[in-house]
Amino acid sequence: MIPPGSTIGIIGGGQLGRMLSIAAAELGYRTHILDPHEHPCAVDVAAFVARAAYDDMAAMRELASKVDVATYEFENLPVAALDVLGSKLLPSTRSLAIAQDRGREKAFIEGTGARVAKWRTVSSLEDLGSATAELGTPLVLKTRRYGYDGKGQAWIGESAEAEAAWKAIAEEPAIAEAGVDFAAEFSVIVARWEDGRHVFWESPENEHEGGILRRSTVPCRELVAVQVDEARDATLRIAEALGHVGVLTVEFFASADGPVVNEIAPRVHNSGHWTIEGSVTSQFEQHIRAICGLPPGVTGLTRGGAVMENLIGADVERWPQLVAQRGAHVHIYGKGEARPGRKMGHVTRVVR
Repeated sequence: MIPPGSTIGIIGGGQLGRMLSIAAAELGYRTHILDPHEHPCAVDVAAFVARAAYDDMAAMRELASKVDVATYEFENLPVAALDVLGSKLLPSTRSLAIAQDRGREKAFIEGTGARVAKWRTVSSLEDLGSATAELGTPLVLKTRRYGYDGKGQAWIGESAEAEAAWKAIAEEPAIAEAGVDFAAEFSVIVARWEDGRHVFWESPENEHEGGILRRSTVPCRELVAVQVDEARDATLRIAEALGHVGVLTVEFFASADGPVVNEIAPRVHNSGHWTIEGSVTSQFEQHIRAICGLPPGVTGLTRGGAVMENLIGADVERWPQLVAQRGAHVHIYGKGEARPGRKMGHVTRVVR
Protein backbone atom coordinates (compact mmCIF):
# COMPACT_ATOMS: atom_id res chain seq x y z
CA MET A 1 0.00 0.00 0.00
CA ILE A 2 1.09 3.53 -0.77
CA PRO A 3 0.65 5.37 2.56
CA PRO A 4 -1.06 8.71 3.17
CA GLY A 5 1.39 11.59 2.86
CA SER A 6 2.59 10.27 -0.51
CA THR A 7 2.17 12.20 -3.75
CA ILE A 8 -0.11 11.15 -6.59
CA GLY A 9 0.58 12.49 -10.08
CA ILE A 10 -2.45 13.32 -12.22
CA ILE A 11 -2.05 13.85 -15.96
CA GLY A 12 -4.68 16.43 -16.87
CA GLY A 13 -6.08 19.28 -14.81
CA GLY A 14 -9.77 19.34 -15.73
CA GLN A 15 -12.77 18.66 -13.52
CA LEU A 16 -12.00 14.96 -13.14
CA GLY A 17 -8.49 15.79 -11.97
CA ARG A 18 -10.01 18.32 -9.60
CA MET A 19 -12.39 15.79 -8.03
CA LEU A 20 -9.65 13.15 -7.85
CA SER A 21 -7.47 15.67 -6.02
CA ILE A 22 -10.22 16.42 -3.50
CA ALA A 23 -10.74 12.70 -2.84
CA ALA A 24 -6.99 12.15 -2.51
CA ALA A 25 -6.66 14.99 0.00
CA GLU A 26 -9.43 13.52 2.16
CA LEU A 27 -7.39 10.32 2.39
CA GLY A 28 -4.23 12.25 3.28
CA TYR A 29 -2.49 12.30 -0.11
CA ARG A 30 -1.05 15.22 -2.05
CA THR A 31 -1.54 15.56 -5.79
CA HIS A 32 0.77 16.84 -8.49
CA ILE A 33 -1.05 18.01 -11.63
CA LEU A 34 0.62 18.06 -15.06
CA ASP A 35 -1.27 20.12 -17.64
CA PRO A 36 -0.25 22.50 -20.46
CA HIS A 37 -2.87 25.17 -19.73
CA GLU A 38 -2.22 28.35 -17.79
CA HIS A 39 -4.70 27.68 -14.98
CA PRO A 40 -6.62 24.41 -15.29
CA CYS A 41 -9.36 24.06 -12.71
CA ALA A 42 -7.70 21.19 -10.82
CA VAL A 43 -4.79 23.37 -9.69
CA ASP A 44 -7.05 25.14 -7.19
CA VAL A 45 -7.09 21.98 -5.06
CA ALA A 46 -3.69 20.42 -5.84
CA ALA A 47 -0.47 20.62 -3.83
CA PHE A 48 1.84 20.84 -6.85
CA VAL A 49 1.49 21.84 -10.50
CA ALA A 50 3.71 21.34 -13.55
CA ARG A 51 2.79 23.31 -16.65
CA ALA A 52 4.03 21.26 -19.59
CA ALA A 53 2.83 19.68 -22.81
CA TYR A 54 1.57 16.13 -22.54
CA ASP A 55 4.25 14.95 -24.98
CA ASP A 56 7.10 16.65 -23.06
CA MET A 57 9.28 13.67 -22.17
CA ALA A 58 11.54 15.68 -19.86
CA ALA A 59 8.57 16.99 -17.90
CA MET A 60 7.12 13.48 -17.64
CA ARG A 61 10.44 12.12 -16.33
CA GLU A 62 10.56 14.90 -13.76
CA LEU A 63 7.01 14.11 -12.70
CA ALA A 64 7.93 10.43 -12.35
CA SER A 65 10.77 11.39 -9.99
CA LYS A 66 8.43 13.38 -7.74
CA VAL A 67 5.39 11.11 -7.37
CA ASP A 68 4.76 7.73 -5.79
CA VAL A 69 2.02 6.73 -8.22
CA ALA A 70 0.39 8.44 -11.20
CA THR A 71 -2.90 8.33 -13.08
CA TYR A 72 -4.73 10.24 -15.82
CA GLU A 73 -8.09 11.96 -16.09
CA PHE A 74 -8.78 11.59 -19.84
CA GLU A 75 -7.68 9.28 -22.63
CA ASN A 76 -6.55 11.52 -25.50
CA LEU A 77 -2.93 11.50 -24.38
CA PRO A 78 0.34 10.49 -26.11
CA VAL A 79 1.07 6.93 -25.03
CA ALA A 80 4.83 7.17 -25.67
CA ALA A 81 5.21 10.07 -23.24
CA LEU A 82 3.20 8.38 -20.49
CA ASP A 83 5.27 5.21 -20.92
CA VAL A 84 8.04 7.18 -19.23
CA LEU A 85 6.13 6.77 -15.96
CA GLY A 86 6.51 2.99 -16.19
CA SER A 87 4.91 0.92 -13.44
CA LYS A 88 4.00 4.06 -11.49
CA LEU A 89 1.21 4.76 -13.98
CA LEU A 90 -2.16 3.20 -13.12
CA PRO A 91 -4.13 2.33 -15.15
CA SER A 92 -1.36 1.38 -17.57
CA THR A 93 -0.97 2.75 -21.08
CA ARG A 94 -2.59 -0.44 -22.44
CA SER A 95 -5.99 0.81 -21.28
CA LEU A 96 -5.16 4.24 -22.65
CA ALA A 97 -4.03 3.05 -26.10
CA ILE A 98 -7.10 0.90 -26.68
CA ALA A 99 -9.66 3.45 -25.48
CA GLN A 100 -8.28 6.31 -27.56
CA ASP A 101 -8.72 4.56 -30.93
CA ARG A 102 -12.32 3.62 -31.71
CA GLY A 103 -11.37 0.97 -34.25
CA ARG A 104 -8.96 -0.74 -31.92
CA GLU A 105 -11.48 -0.38 -29.09
CA LYS A 106 -14.29 -2.03 -31.05
CA ALA A 107 -12.10 -4.96 -32.07
CA PHE A 108 -10.86 -5.38 -28.50
CA ILE A 109 -14.38 -5.34 -27.04
CA GLU A 110 -15.53 -7.94 -29.58
CA GLY A 111 -12.54 -10.06 -28.59
CA THR A 112 -13.80 -10.21 -25.01
CA GLY A 113 -17.14 -11.58 -26.17
CA ALA A 114 -19.12 -8.42 -25.42
CA ARG A 115 -21.87 -7.30 -27.79
CA VAL A 116 -21.23 -4.27 -30.05
CA ALA A 117 -23.08 -2.73 -32.99
CA LYS A 118 -22.02 -3.83 -36.46
CA TRP A 119 -19.14 -1.63 -37.58
CA ARG A 120 -16.46 -1.15 -40.23
CA THR A 121 -13.30 0.95 -40.46
CA VAL A 122 -13.39 3.85 -42.92
CA SER A 123 -10.35 5.53 -44.45
CA SER A 124 -11.88 7.08 -47.58
CA LEU A 125 -15.17 8.10 -49.12
CA GLU A 126 -15.05 4.85 -51.11
CA ASP A 127 -14.74 2.89 -47.84
CA LEU A 128 -17.70 4.79 -46.47
CA GLY A 129 -19.80 3.90 -49.52
CA SER A 130 -18.97 0.22 -49.02
CA ALA A 131 -19.76 0.42 -45.31
CA THR A 132 -23.08 2.12 -45.99
CA ALA A 133 -24.04 -0.55 -48.50
CA GLU A 134 -23.08 -3.32 -46.06
CA LEU A 135 -24.41 -1.89 -42.79
CA GLY A 136 -27.40 -0.03 -44.14
CA THR A 137 -28.76 3.18 -42.68
CA PRO A 138 -29.05 4.87 -40.33
CA LEU A 139 -25.40 4.69 -39.31
CA VAL A 140 -23.07 6.97 -37.44
CA LEU A 141 -19.62 7.96 -38.62
CA LYS A 142 -17.12 8.52 -35.80
CA THR A 143 -13.50 9.66 -36.04
CA ARG A 144 -11.18 7.01 -34.65
CA ARG A 145 -9.43 9.50 -32.37
CA TYR A 146 -10.16 12.66 -30.37
CA GLY A 147 -13.93 12.39 -30.30
CA TYR A 148 -15.92 13.08 -27.14
CA ASP A 149 -19.24 14.64 -26.11
CA GLY A 150 -20.62 14.12 -29.61
CA LYS A 151 -17.63 15.73 -31.34
CA GLY A 152 -16.15 14.02 -34.39
CA GLN A 153 -19.45 12.33 -35.28
CA ALA A 154 -21.92 12.57 -38.15
CA TRP A 155 -25.12 10.63 -38.78
CA ILE A 156 -26.05 9.21 -42.17
CA GLY A 157 -29.80 8.74 -42.60
CA GLU A 158 -29.58 7.62 -46.22
CA SER A 159 -26.72 6.76 -48.56
CA ALA A 160 -26.92 10.12 -50.36
CA GLU A 161 -25.73 11.82 -47.15
CA ALA A 162 -22.44 9.89 -47.00
CA GLU A 163 -20.28 12.51 -48.72
CA ALA A 164 -21.55 15.33 -46.49
CA ALA A 165 -20.92 13.23 -43.39
CA TRP A 166 -17.38 12.41 -44.57
CA LYS A 167 -16.67 16.13 -44.99
CA ALA A 168 -18.29 16.88 -41.60
CA ILE A 169 -15.64 14.80 -39.83
CA ALA A 170 -12.90 16.47 -41.92
CA GLU A 171 -12.21 13.21 -43.82
CA GLU A 172 -10.42 11.77 -40.80
CA PRO A 173 -9.89 7.99 -40.34
CA ALA A 174 -13.12 6.74 -38.80
CA ILE A 175 -15.44 3.88 -38.05
CA ALA A 176 -18.93 3.49 -39.46
CA GLU A 177 -21.31 2.00 -36.93
CA ALA A 178 -24.82 0.72 -37.55
CA GLY A 179 -27.51 2.55 -35.63
CA VAL A 180 -28.75 0.70 -32.55
CA ASP A 181 -32.43 0.52 -31.70
CA PHE A 182 -32.30 0.98 -27.93
CA ALA A 183 -34.69 1.75 -25.11
CA ALA A 184 -32.20 3.49 -22.82
CA GLU A 185 -28.53 4.23 -22.21
CA PHE A 186 -26.74 3.18 -19.06
CA SER A 187 -23.27 2.79 -17.58
CA VAL A 188 -21.46 0.11 -15.66
CA ILE A 189 -18.74 1.55 -13.43
CA VAL A 190 -16.24 -0.85 -11.89
CA ALA A 191 -13.12 -0.35 -9.78
CA ARG A 192 -10.48 -3.07 -10.07
CA TRP A 193 -7.39 -3.75 -8.00
CA GLU A 194 -4.07 -5.20 -9.17
CA ASP A 195 -4.86 -8.50 -7.43
CA GLY A 196 -8.18 -8.80 -9.29
CA ARG A 197 -10.50 -7.57 -6.53
CA HIS A 198 -13.30 -5.47 -7.93
CA VAL A 199 -16.45 -3.62 -6.94
CA PHE A 200 -19.39 -2.22 -8.91
CA TRP A 201 -21.76 0.66 -8.24
CA GLU A 202 -25.44 0.83 -9.07
CA SER A 203 -25.76 1.37 -12.82
CA PRO A 204 -27.01 4.87 -13.69
CA GLU A 205 -29.47 5.38 -16.51
CA ASN A 206 -28.15 8.21 -18.68
CA GLU A 207 -29.83 10.88 -20.79
CA HIS A 208 -27.88 12.73 -23.48
CA GLU A 209 -28.64 15.94 -25.33
CA GLY A 210 -26.59 16.91 -28.36
CA GLY A 211 -24.12 14.12 -27.61
CA ILE A 212 -23.43 15.46 -24.10
CA LEU A 213 -24.57 13.74 -20.92
CA ARG A 214 -27.40 15.76 -19.40
CA ARG A 215 -28.35 13.62 -16.38
CA SER A 216 -27.73 10.27 -14.70
CA THR A 217 -30.29 8.57 -12.46
CA VAL A 218 -29.98 5.70 -9.98
CA PRO A 219 -31.56 3.33 -9.55
CA CYS A 220 -32.33 2.71 -13.21
CA ARG A 221 -35.68 1.61 -14.56
CA GLU A 222 -36.58 -2.09 -14.76
CA LEU A 223 -36.02 -2.22 -18.53
CA VAL A 224 -32.35 -1.42 -17.82
CA ALA A 225 -32.05 -3.31 -14.54
CA VAL A 226 -32.75 -6.66 -16.21
CA GLN A 227 -29.66 -6.16 -18.40
CA VAL A 228 -27.24 -5.02 -15.72
CA ASP A 229 -25.93 -8.46 -14.71
CA GLU A 230 -24.95 -9.31 -18.29
CA ALA A 231 -23.44 -5.85 -18.72
CA ARG A 232 -21.41 -6.28 -15.52
CA ASP A 233 -20.05 -9.60 -16.76
CA ALA A 234 -18.99 -7.92 -20.01
CA THR A 235 -17.42 -4.99 -18.14
CA LEU A 236 -15.40 -7.26 -15.88
CA ARG A 237 -14.12 -9.26 -18.86
CA ILE A 238 -13.00 -6.00 -20.46
CA ALA A 239 -11.27 -4.82 -17.27
CA GLU A 240 -9.50 -8.13 -16.78
CA ALA A 241 -8.40 -8.35 -20.41
CA LEU A 242 -6.88 -4.87 -20.04
CA GLY A 243 -5.26 -5.68 -16.69
CA HIS A 244 -6.94 -2.44 -15.65
CA VAL A 245 -6.24 -0.96 -12.21
CA GLY A 246 -8.56 1.80 -11.05
CA VAL A 247 -12.01 2.85 -12.20
CA LEU A 248 -13.26 1.77 -15.62
CA THR A 249 -16.57 2.86 -17.14
CA VAL A 250 -18.40 1.07 -19.94
CA GLU A 251 -21.35 2.78 -21.62
CA PHE A 252 -24.16 0.53 -22.87
CA PHE A 253 -27.34 0.67 -24.90
CA ALA A 254 -30.22 -1.38 -23.50
CA SER A 255 -31.50 -3.10 -26.66
CA ALA A 256 -33.96 -5.89 -27.43
CA ASP A 257 -30.97 -8.21 -27.98
CA GLY A 258 -29.40 -7.32 -24.63
CA PRO A 259 -26.75 -4.79 -23.58
CA VAL A 260 -24.68 -3.36 -26.44
CA VAL A 261 -21.36 -1.67 -25.63
CA ASN A 262 -21.13 1.88 -26.93
CA GLU A 263 -17.65 2.77 -25.68
CA ILE A 264 -15.26 2.43 -22.76
CA ALA A 265 -13.60 5.09 -20.62
CA PRO A 266 -10.51 3.90 -18.68
CA ARG A 267 -11.07 6.39 -15.87
CA VAL A 268 -13.60 8.02 -13.58
CA HIS A 269 -16.58 9.16 -15.59
CA ASN A 270 -19.24 11.86 -15.78
CA SER A 271 -22.02 9.29 -15.25
CA GLY A 272 -20.44 8.42 -11.90
CA HIS A 273 -20.49 11.91 -10.39
CA TRP A 274 -23.62 11.00 -8.41
CA THR A 275 -21.46 8.67 -6.29
CA ILE A 276 -19.96 11.62 -4.39
CA GLU A 277 -23.15 12.06 -2.36
CA GLY A 278 -25.19 9.06 -3.50
CA SER A 279 -22.77 6.26 -2.63
CA VAL A 280 -20.88 5.40 0.54
CA THR A 281 -17.63 5.54 -1.45
CA SER A 282 -17.38 7.81 -4.49
CA GLN A 283 -15.80 6.75 -7.76
CA PHE A 284 -13.03 9.29 -7.08
CA GLU A 285 -12.12 7.93 -3.64
CA GLN A 286 -12.32 4.37 -4.97
CA HIS A 287 -9.95 5.17 -7.82
CA ILE A 288 -7.44 6.56 -5.32
CA ARG A 289 -7.90 3.47 -3.15
CA ALA A 290 -7.32 1.15 -6.10
CA ILE A 291 -4.16 2.79 -7.47
CA CYS A 292 -2.70 3.14 -3.98
CA GLY A 293 -3.56 -0.44 -2.98
CA LEU A 294 -5.93 0.50 -0.17
CA PRO A 295 -8.86 -1.83 0.61
CA PRO A 296 -12.03 -1.30 -1.46
CA GLY A 297 -14.65 1.04 -0.02
CA VAL A 298 -18.35 0.15 0.22
CA THR A 299 -20.30 1.14 -2.91
CA GLY A 300 -23.90 0.90 -1.66
CA LEU A 301 -26.36 3.77 -1.91
CA THR A 302 -26.45 6.27 0.95
CA ARG A 303 -30.22 6.72 0.47
CA GLY A 304 -32.83 5.49 -1.99
CA GLY A 305 -31.08 6.83 -5.08
CA ALA A 306 -29.75 9.97 -6.76
CA VAL A 307 -30.08 12.18 -9.82
CA MET A 308 -27.06 14.03 -11.21
CA GLU A 309 -27.56 16.89 -13.66
CA ASN A 310 -24.72 18.46 -15.62
CA LEU A 311 -24.44 22.25 -15.68
CA ILE A 312 -23.50 22.93 -19.30
CA GLY A 313 -22.54 26.35 -20.59
CA ALA A 314 -24.87 29.06 -19.28
CA ASP A 315 -26.58 26.53 -16.96
CA VAL A 316 -23.96 27.45 -14.38
CA GLU A 317 -25.53 30.90 -14.07
CA ARG A 318 -28.37 29.21 -12.19
CA TRP A 319 -26.03 28.66 -9.24
CA PRO A 320 -27.77 31.16 -6.89
CA GLN A 321 -31.05 29.26 -7.23
CA LEU A 322 -29.34 25.85 -7.03
CA VAL A 323 -27.39 26.55 -3.84
CA ALA A 324 -30.64 27.76 -2.24
CA GLN A 325 -32.41 24.47 -2.95
CA ARG A 326 -32.69 22.12 -0.04
CA GLY A 327 -30.90 18.85 -0.76
CA ALA A 328 -29.10 20.08 -3.88
CA HIS A 329 -25.37 19.31 -3.82
CA VAL A 330 -23.78 21.85 -6.15
CA HIS A 331 -20.32 21.40 -7.69
CA ILE A 332 -18.86 24.34 -9.62
CA TYR A 333 -15.62 23.46 -11.41
CA GLY A 334 -14.07 26.93 -11.59
CA LYS A 335 -13.45 26.87 -15.32
CA GLY A 336 -14.11 30.54 -16.04
CA GLU A 337 -15.89 31.25 -19.32
CA ALA A 338 -19.19 29.39 -19.72
CA ARG A 339 -18.97 28.42 -23.39
CA PRO A 340 -21.80 26.48 -25.10
CA GLY A 341 -21.30 22.73 -24.61
CA ARG A 342 -18.72 23.22 -21.86
CA LYS A 343 -19.27 21.28 -18.63
CA MET A 344 -19.12 23.93 -15.93
CA GLY A 345 -20.35 21.92 -12.95
CA HIS A 346 -23.02 19.50 -11.81
CA VAL A 347 -25.72 19.21 -9.18
CA THR A 348 -26.77 16.00 -7.43
CA ARG A 349 -30.00 15.43 -5.57
CA VAL A 350 -30.11 12.40 -3.30
CA VAL A 351 -33.45 10.64 -3.21
CA ARG A 352 -34.67 9.66 0.25
